[in-house]
Amino acid sequence: MIQHVWERAQESGAEAVIIAADDERVKSVAEGFGAQVCMTFREHRSGTERIAEVLEQLGEKDDAIVVNLQGDEPQLPGELIGQVASLLQTSEGAAVATLCEPIPESAELFDPNVVKIVLDGRGFALYFSRAPIPWDRDGFGSRKETDPLPLGITFHRHIGLYAYRAEVLRQFAKLGPCPLETVERLEQLRFLHHGHRIRVAQAARPPGVGVDTPQDLDRVRATWLPGDIEYSARHHNEVPERLGSL
Repeated sequence: MIQHVWERAQESGAEAVIIAADDERVKSVAEGFGAQVCMTFREHRSGTERIAEVLEQLGEKDDAIVVNLQGDEPQLPGELIGQVASLLQTSEGAAVATLCEPIPESAELFDPNVVKIVLDGRGFALYFSRAPIPWDRDGFGSRKETDPLPLGITFHRHIGLYAYRAEVLRQFAKLGPCPLETVERLEQLRFLHHGHRIRVAQAARPPGVGVDTPQDLDRVRATWLPGDIEYSARHHNEVPERLGSL
């Protein structure tokens, strides 16, 4: 898993790809395929806090742009990593940039493992939630899971890929979790709570399947050959308990 994610990051053309991990097993595997690894404290509450520690280890300048690619996104194209970095670089007033894609089916909209997002008219995030948002007051009360989504509104799934400036990451790490972040289990809500703006764009390409559940992992194994790299059957059951961030 982590090697596939690292390979996708390498395809983005980033100046450096670093795996931030808190588990020696992840470190050993990652160094085995040639990755640079930074070990971090286990007590971090989010991947964003972990990356902030790595910035301090490396002494990055405040204006450096850093992309957080989660270790459970083996299909995410390198092109999207470049897209989100460029989005932040060109978005005045944005502290963070991220991506989304349309939700085509009711089952996905009502799945709490799928994070939803609503935007303002300028492409900035208004809110993220595990609940279906926006809520169709007249249509969802009697809704069945097989019913089509209502016409006239596009629902969006958030893609867990972020670009930040190093200065903003340092600020984030000093702030405690906010109530909304705690109840939704979504760290990006901490930025909104403290008045930071998050710029959002639709992904230039489909991001593939993120692995949030065992069912997602089965989908990846069954359907995916990334960049003509064959999935090796001998790794079929070797899934790390704790994956790092890149």
